Amino acid sequence: MKVLTFNGTSPAQALKKAQAAVGEDAMLIETKEIRKKSLTQSALYEIIVGIDDEIAASLELKERQKAQEARAPVAKSSADVLYNISEAARQISKIAEVTNEEPFYHSDENKSYKNDKIVARVKEKSNDPAEFKDIKDEILKLGDKVKLIQNMFWDERSDKRGNLHIPPEFSEIYKLTLESGMNAKHIEEIMALTLEHMPLKMRENSQTVKRYFQVLLRKMVPVRMESTPKKNAKKVIMLVGPTGVGKTTSIAKLAARYSFMMEKKYKVGLIVLDTYRIGAVEQLMQYARMMKLGIETVVDPPEFASALNAMSYCDYILIDTMGSSPYDKEKITKIYECLQNNTTQMSIDTVLVLPSSIKYEDLKATYDNFESLGIDTMMFTKLDETRGFGNIFSLMYETSKPISYFSVGQEVPEDLVVASSDYLIECMLNGFKRDDT
Repeated sequence: MKVLTFNGTSPAQALKKAQAAVGEDAMLIETKEIRKKSLTQSALYEIIVGIDDEIAASLELKERQKAQEARAPVAKSSADVLYNISEAARQISKIAEVTNEEPFYHSDENKSYKNDKIVARVKEKSNDPAEFKDIKDEILKLGDKVKLIQNMFWDERSDKRGNLHIPPEFSEIYKLTLESGMNAKHIEEIMALTLEHMPLKMRENSQTVKRYFQVLLRKMVPVRMESTPKKNAKKVIMLVGPTGVGKTTSIAKLAARYSFMMEKKYKVGLIVLDTYRIGAVEQLMQYARMMKLGIETVVDPPEFASALNAMSYCDYILIDTMGSSPYDKEKITKIYECLQNNTTQMSIDTVLVLPSSIKYEDLKATYDNFESLGIDTMMFTKLDETRGFGNIFSLMYETSKPISYFSVGQEVPEDLVVASSDYLIECMLNGFKRDDT
């Protein structure tokens, strides 16, 4: 069973939100008042509902289908561009056979002159005015089509170094990166640098270009290598992020990894700040019982330092935080206050957990709202639920924050992958394959 929470100014409003989101089959687990009504603000109620795994899977499938439908126009646009290039090239070749001239689209500077020469040569070849007019119209249409295609590939007005032509060999890698969800501006910036520094010999075909890009992109992915605690030191890791991204399951995976799957079996302790969701606390306590781990709960920020001291016998201390909307400043502030109340000598690594199944703009907005917590690394979940990984690359490109782990499924602890640049770029250019894990 999957447990979800919904808020409202009344229990009825919260229940209405739950029914709109998950339907009538949800089971009401608990209703509680989390903020009393005052002169300056309304009351706030929270309900906890449970839905069967099958229904949850069906809802997630619908969300993925919506996301794919939203990306479909982009994919279609890229395919149309590639088709237009082929068609334009074919028609230009036919005209070139008649005129025996070089293609007329090499640059805007000599385009008009070349077109005039082609029209003049065709006029010599044809005595039929109607036929000549048709050919002239076709030449003008082709000129416009090639210009349009070039503009779709590259916004020349934004290039301060002059007109920059994207070679046809780059069309495949452009299509792959765009369909992967990478931000178009980032693609163009990387291509500009590539065209400036890539040896001409390596531009012979699209496969060579793709291999070059694969190496280049791998070098651009920042990764935080996994490290173990130093002697007499603790490694404290706090997972933060929006609701529903899998923070609690990720905590369990990390706990199992550090306790049983490393060269040394480390002592691991858990701290829970997510007291808003009873289901999340119970889930983590169940994992703690199974793995025989110590666990502490924190209700108010001043208790945070005491919880850390209570876990001082551990090598790893993992902290699960309350999930919240990226725009819920109140909950994010409460996490910040806990960090401010850390009066111990322990340094805390703050890991932002994000789903890989949302578009780049949403990832960036979420990052911006959690940035005040002092993000050290990022962890991406649900890699098995998406086909596009360029959004992850773009977020790292924009923020320069390294990745530490990938979560590729629900199994604990198997579906946790230590991040590597090779793994991400392979998924991005060739698709996710479970065998790769």
